Amino acid sequence: MEYTHKPVLLDECVKALHIRPEGTYVDGTLGRAGHSREIAKRLTTGRLICIDRDCAAIEAAQERLGPWMDRVRLVHGNFSELETLLADEEGVDGMLFDLGVSSPQLDDGSRGFSYMQDAPLDMRMDQTSPLTAREAVNSWSLEELRRVLFEFGEERYAPAIARAIVRRREQRPIETTMELVEVIKSAMPPAALREKQHPAKRSFQAIRIAVNGELDALPPMLRGAADKLRPGGYLAVITFHSLEDRIIKRTLRELAHGCTCPPDFPVCVCGKKPVLRLDKPITPTAAEVEENPRARSARLRTAEKLDRL
Repeated sequence: MEYTHKPVLLDECVKALHIRPEGTYVDGTLGRAGHSREIAKRLTTGRLICIDRDCAAIEAAQERLGPWMDRVRLVHGNFSELETLLADEEGVDGMLFDLGVSSPQLDDGSRGFSYMQDAPLDMRMDQTSPLTAREAVNSWSLEELRRVLFEFGEERYAPAIARAIVRRREQRPIETTMELVEVIKSAMPPAALREKQHPAKRSFQAIRIAVNGELDALPPMLRGAADKLRPGGYLAVITFHSLEDRIIKRTLRELAHGCTCPPDFPVCVCGKKPVLRLDKPITPTAAEVEENPRARSARLRTAEKLDRL
């Protein structure tokens, strides 16, 4: 089957990784393997390690990366556990992370990520994980629901939506995506329902992030990546919304700053040195956004591993 999907900021990512034919690279968010294909085809004696928490992505990659499987290793796991997943690797020359929900997960209505298709409430990126969206909305406390909707979805109607969810589940459990959409809409004023953005978008984003622990995984991912990169190796991270981008930006700055001494200390006594050199963030061109609207909010942050000797 011919595969034509072009991932977000593809050319920019390939350029940022400075791929060497004999190098070792990691795609920490395999997804549809679009980025992985472009990395793998540039390798000769090098290797590509592809990681994804979604077993469906790992299985699909067998076909999508077929011509290059002699240089590819597929790993099922969460990128927050990079040091464990890459324990056998002395070091790598480049790492790429394309964050957020992948296109196959959105497009497959049965996975429960979409507020446009009716399906069981699931939203798990890793189908082996015990926590589903159904369990979350039917068991979390009112305060926890409000907090998740407000913090992870930046939903201004979070208190009203949380109360509506609790009232509805007292009658019967919320089982499907469309049931949840109707509960969300019932808590919002008419003006909000007329907005261009779907009324359930922020709430679905919030629940998905919480169910999958997406934001908590980011700092250990970056620290693990910085530790495994060889000096002169490159890191590339694509974010899609402000919550994850703020965490990525803050953690990268910490790794690039090094010293943690109080500002009033005359000299550094902690001995910590900068680990990374940061580049300016990159956003998609107008042409890419027109071709792929999902790229609109994307931001690519890149860095180089420093030699601390």
